[in-house]
Amino acid sequence: MPDAARPPRHVLILGGTTEARRLAATLVREAAGVPEPAGVPGPAGMPELAEGAEPVPSPKPAQAPEPALRVTTSLAGRVAAPRLPDGEVRIGGFGGPEGLTRWLREHAVDALIDATHPFAGTISFSAARAAATAHVPLLALRRPGWVPGPGDDWHQVTSLDEAAAALPALGSRIFLTTGRMGLAHFAHLTDPWFLVRSVDAPEPPYPPRMEVLLDRGPFTLEGERALLRAHRIDVLVTKDSGAAATAAKLTAAREAGMPVVVVRRPPVPDGVPVAANPAEAVKWIRAVTAPLSARPIHTEPIGFPHPLH
Repeated sequence: MPDAARPPRHVLILGGTTEARRLAATLVREAAGVPEPAGVPGPAGMPELAEGAEPVPSPKPAQAPEPALRVTTSLAGRVAAPRLPDGEVRIGGFGGPEGLTRWLREHAVDALIDATHPFAGTISFSAARAAATAHVPLLALRRPGWVPGPGDDWHQVTSLDEAAAALPALGSRIFLTTGRMGLAHFAHLTDPWFLVRSVDAPEPPYPPRMEVLLDRGPFTLEGERALLRAHRIDVLVTKDSGAAATAAKLTAAREAGMPVVVVRRPPVPDGVPVAANPAEAVKWIRAVTAPLSARPIHTEPIGFPHPLH
């Protein structure tokens, strides 16, 4: 049972990804003293879940002790009906790094986890600045990126603008899976035809010759094969999200001998440690939220990013 004189340690997760939901579920379960569900490995052996899959819920004990950890997940609010994680939830922006700094201080946050989408670069740099200013340990939770294999015809670019510039030389029927927020980068392309897959309907500007497919993963290999055939797709455009649930399209494109334009993910801000999965994040959180006497000795404070310039 936690020390009655000390409030619960507060972890803020900047979420919106499957990994963020898995991490919140594990932390809430541990804080309530609930064991892992039967047949489900603990954090050290946490199974891979497809994007969109939910962690197995665990009922709380009838008389759970006061948790030693408070877990809050913040969602940007860009998706109309987001899947809500366990624990406390807030929706909406903070107002830049200054607003996030105030929130960290006002809510006594002890550890900050950036588990946003790998391409949510603005919030990641805001988190690094805010954490450095508020002296809150920061960890980036990032699933590993995709790696091309034998038979892949990848054209790697660093931005959506570069992706758009590459398309005219590659094909004319484009499967665009980079999300509805970036369609303006392709709006000037009047000759190619686009199939756009998105969770929510896009708003202009967008390409004039476009069909929208509203869908949410996980997607199967059989389904992706059929989709490419039905729409006579000859080029795939995707961001390197690293998500298992969206990797089937890469296999389908490889089988079809199709070129794939892959937008590389932006780097994590300098000085921010990175966890590749929720299990690693749990270990880091345990270390930085433990009493000072119980923490391992390090030459530098764990997770404090170098100031960004």
